[in-house]
This record gives sequence, structure tokens and C-alpha cells, in this order.
Amino acid sequence: MNKDSLINPSRRDLLKGVGAAAGIASAGTLMSVIPAQGADPFKIRMQLGWLASNGILGEVAAAKLGYFKEEGLELEIVPGGPNVDGIGSVASGSNNFGSISSSPSLMLARGAGIPIKCIAAGYQQHPFTYFSLGGKGNVRTPQDLIGKKVATQGTARILLRAMLAKNGIAEDQVEVSVMGGDMSPLMTGQVDVATGWKTNVGALSVLGDDRVDMTLWDSGIQLYANPYYVTDSVLAEHGDKVVGAIRAISRGWGWAQANPEGAVDALVERYPNLKKENEMKAVGLVLGYSFNEKTAAGGWGVMTAENWQDQISTYDSLGQFKNGAPKLEDIMTLDILKATADVRPKLG
Repeated sequence: MNKDSLINPSRRDLLKGVGAAAGIASAGTLMSVIPAQGADPFKIRMQLGWLASNGILGEVAAAKLGYFKEEGLELEIVPGGPNVDGIGSVASGSNNFGSISSSPSLMLARGAGIPIKCIAAGYQQHPFTYFSLGGKGNVRTPQDLIGKKVATQGTARILLRAMLAKNGIAEDQVEVSVMGGDMSPLMTGQVDVATGWKTNVGALSVLGDDRVDMTLWDSGIQLYANPYYVTDSVLAEHGDKVVGAIRAISRGWGWAQANPEGAVDALVERYPNLKKENEMKAVGLVLGYSFNEKTAAGGWGVMTAENWQDQISTYDSLGQFKNGAPKLEDIMTLDILKATADVRPKLG
């Protein structure tokens, strides 16, 4: 599944997760996986919000290099997809660790009563981008959207609304339609702008060298991508295992940064449906989103309370929290990052 469809989950899916979580909570636990006896490793069942892709380069590398084993852990990667409620799966205890495409999904889930909390940010900047073609119709700034036809995924319309509000543009100044995961509406001239993830090099290849990019981040809406999360219960009962998992994952991403082709080889070996040629085209972008000046100072996975609070305020101003905006301390914690500060690679 294209990650773009997971930016803003439906309220029905979120409430379904709440119900599942409530049912398990009444039984006294949110964990389905219990630490094995003796010397057996504790299994980290990592639920993805998307199908396996280059967003888990570091995890795959860490598993292959034995970093999880060194922590007394075993990694199982559970792929997401169009019919998978990843947050609900973690909240109910079917899996005990998660990564989802976009930070707003976690805010909305917490706002709906699901007891999950973000512990690290995989991508420092969100790859979501507005694509246009060269010529008079190209879009390089938010103001260029005025009078244009924009095709975006249904779940990403809130991102467009947020960006327009941030830049003082009335919503009726832009014509919006819903698209799928390919670029055909833009290629055929039906619209002036289409949206997607900049790391989806396969889908974007049809646009050629005439492509013009305007990122959501540079347009004022600064979200995290690929955030990691666990339930409150897992954090309280197995915080040491969560710390170990983040240590292993961060080392894997550090190795990938130093050995991009080796990381791609490991990814393709584990997921033969992926093509090395395509992944080599994307790996530079993926690592560029994973490491920047912020990670050079604070280490891989770093995030800030200020950024999260800005996200909460933006979504609250657009009426996205039906039960009121969740508290910052309920959505995220810096404790795991602090506990792993000496290991997480400081690369930029």
C-alpha cells in the first residue's frame, strides 16, 4: 500500500482500535507476546503501517547484523497494508511495537482514546510532496496553488487544508480532487498538481526531468514520518526491551548510512519482491530523511516536544480532535531517546 493513504486514518478505524484496546485492557494486559523463559530472546513484533519497503532499511540491517540478538531480542516485522489496522493491532496487544507512516496518525489515535505513545522519529522531515510539471502551471510555493487543480489522496486532504491555512490561502481558491497512488492525473493534464511521497521513486519516474517539487515541510507543515510507538502498558512493563529495540534499530540505521548498498542488498534479500535497481535510486533520499543536522546533534531518532506541540495545535485549529486535543505528554515521550543517547549514531 502507498504510505500516503495512512497519513490520516479514518475515525472508524481509530475507534475500532479503541474498542480492541479496551477489551484487552479489561483482561489486565496489552501484551500478546510474553518474554520467553530461560535464555530465549524477547520477541519484538514490529507492526508496520505500510507494506515492507525501504522505510525499514535500518531494522533489516540490524537484524542481519545481530544487533537485536545482542540486546536479547528477536525481531519479527509484521507488514501493514490496505486492510490492516496497524495502530489497533498494537493497541490490542497483537503486536508490541509499531511504526506508522505519519505522526498525525498517532495524535488522532491518542485523541480518540487509544493508549499509544511515540518514542522516536524515523524520518526527521516528512517526504510528502506536491508535484507539478515545468511550464506556467508549475508550483514552487504555496501561493502558486491559487487557481490550480490539485489531486491528492483522500486521507491527505487534511494536509492540504493545514498547509493552505498556514499560508493564509482560502480553501475555495484551490480546486481539489481525490487520486490514488499513481501520477496519471498529472501526466494527462487533468490536474496541475499531484501528491505523494518523494521516496516513491518508481511511481515518480513517469514524471521525468520536468518534475517540480514543493514539499509539505517547506510549505510550513512540519510532520515526522515513520514514528515509532508502543502502548503505555508496554512502556511501563517492558521499558528495558523498548530501550533495547531502539538501540538495535538506531545502530542498524547508522550502519545503513555508512553502507547504503549493503543495506539495500539486505533489504532485497529479505524481500525479494523489491528490485535493487529501484531501491538504489531511493536509498539516498531515505537516508537523507533519516539523518540531518538534527541527528548530527541529537542522534538518530531525535524529536522535540516543540515540534509535537505545533502539530497538536495545527490539527486542533482544524477541528480534528472530536474529544479535545490530547496532552503533549500523552502523545510522546523523550525517555527512550534519553536512555539510548550514548548509542544512537550522531550522523548528519
